[in-house]
Amino acid sequence: MDHPVFDLFHPLIRKWFAEKVGMPADIQVQAWPRVAKGEHVLITAPTGSGKTLTAFLWALQKLITGDWPGGRVRVLYVSPLKALNNDVQRNLLKPLKELRTYFTEAGEMFPPIRILTRSGDTPQNERQQMLRRPPEILITTPESLNLLLSSKNNRMILSGVESVILDEIHAVLDSKRGTHLITAVDRLIPLAGEFQRIALSATVRPLEPVADFVGGLKAYQSGEDYRYEKRPVVILRSAVKKHYNLTVDAIEQNNDGVEGVEQDALWQTLAAALTKVIRENTATLVFCNNRRTVEKLTRYINDAAGEPLVYSHHGSLARELRLAVEHKLKNGELKGIVATNSLELGIDIGELDAVLLVQTPPSLTAAIQRIGRAGHGVGQVSRGILFPICGRDFVEAAVASRNLPAAGIEPIAPIEAPLDVLAQVLLSMTAVETWDVDELYAFLKTSYPYRNLSRKSYDLLLEMLAGRYADTRLRELNPRIILDKLDHTVKARDGVARLVYLGGGTIPDRGYYDLRLMDTKAKIGELDEEFVWERSVGETFMLGTQVWRIMRVTHNDVEVIPGDRTINIIPFWRAEEQNRDFFYSEKIGLFLEEADKNLETESFAHQPATHAWSAYAVERLIEFLERQKK
Repeated sequence: MDHPVFDLFHPLIRKWFAEKVGMPADIQVQAWPRVAKGEHVLITAPTGSGKTLTAFLWALQKLITGDWPGGRVRVLYVSPLKALNNDVQRNLLKPLKELRTYFTEAGEMFPPIRILTRSGDTPQNERQQMLRRPPEILITTPESLNLLLSSKNNRMILSGVESVILDEIHAVLDSKRGTHLITAVDRLIPLAGEFQRIALSATVRPLEPVADFVGGLKAYQSGEDYRYEKRPVVILRSAVKKHYNLTVDAIEQNNDGVEGVEQDALWQTLAAALTKVIRENTATLVFCNNRRTVEKLTRYINDAAGEPLVYSHHGSLARELRLAVEHKLKNGELKGIVATNSLELGIDIGELDAVLLVQTPPSLTAAIQRIGRAGHGVGQVSRGILFPICGRDFVEAAVASRNLPAAGIEPIAPIEAPLDVLAQVLLSMTAVETWDVDELYAFLKTSYPYRNLSRKSYDLLLEMLAGRYADTRLRELNPRIILDKLDHTVKARDGVARLVYLGGGTIPDRGYYDLRLMDTKAKIGELDEEFVWERSVGETFMLGTQVWRIMRVTHNDVEVIPGDRTINIIPFWRAEEQNRDFFYSEKIGLFLEEADKNLETESFAHQPATHAWSAYAVERLIEFLERQKK
């Protein structure tokens, strides 16, 4: 089973891979020689094709053989999801344990390799221990990385970084969160020197701008000016074609009766159908587009089953509850999970028999990511069943099922020079050291989003932060930095680092209340402030398959005890709007244009059926389009 690519690795690592994993995937054969040469790479391969091991195995080789001495952070892994971080930590600990056994049995040295996560969920005592004894592999989020860099002491644990792995790069690249991430990566260079960049994604296009974004630029001083040169990033594509099988089905519904009652009946009928599918399978994942729908559907499925058949999973449930739910499904103690996009990215929850989508996902990329959770292994077909709910939903389902191959996903592009993020970056950088104004400008332009930043925008932003507009009535425009015109330097005022800590990042503060158990104060989840304002002490509501009774409301906590099942209002969260981009919207527009011309033809009616639609789903789609046309 030996393969030439294994010659790069230590004999015992080769032996472990052959016995525990088998033959390398095509993307691993492509990537490892490039990674071993120290090249920067962008790896794109379908879900379940071993991307994580592709990124990490060479780093493990360097740590195990002592090429990278331990005791400092050598590998920095950044992903957009805290849940994915915990999963990657679990998935690395297992091979490390196995490798340790192989080396011990062969009588060879195996150095201590620690893997720790740092995110908003990490307790303060663990963060302190991390500073005293840094791990060799640090797993974090864009926000936590920025906070580490904003502290004079904390940032020093990153001074030995040799490799930075950016996972699920598509999830942040086209937002300000992506800018926040890549500026932090570039800020590691003055600390650690040049390091290797490895970016991973299952669904991203076009690849060239993504590679440019990941690589950034190097600045060279040329007289009084600077010249810039792109860091070359090798694009590696898996040759394995991922096959997706999406069936579109619909729930028969009666259009008589009161709308509210009719809506409840629709959800109950849908829940009964889903319950049947979930019972037939060992492990099922049901995706919904928002947290309220997740909670509602979880309740209806469990009511239909007469037992807790499924659990809910979304960002407003406490981390411990989410981890417990993932663990139960993986170990076969639970039949299914009803989730938002919290389980959309590469989190390993074991083998799934089916993925059910309730309502069409908000983007084609999301549809592929969600269906890709089933058939997660190399060469397997990912199958999903989509249940549109209303007429417009059927139109979106038709467009999604036509465009499922990766060629049909939305193109993404980084945001160009967002000045609000730049203001944060400037405060963070000047809080830890004094910068020459020209050198700082030259350095900022090495980050891809700011490569075209004009000197005028930069100077005006510095002046604003230095207090140029402080005499207005906006307290936020108070001076934050000291701009020394004589020395031509800039540094932050006292207390600015704390501001960055309190208000840093690009994820909006949604003003949520923490939901806590009254006796232990253990956190259960988060509630929208508007939902809390409308409740009274003594009322009950349902969250995460459990009914809770409100006992006390403080300025930021709602304290509860378990309640009875007589009344169970389902919470709502306001910050759940999902906008569709131009690419997907245009495809919907073109489909409607086609429907307008060809609706009466027989070929149009047969078209959805070729994309695995049930006869009733086709009937509902055509009926909706005809009604709209009239």
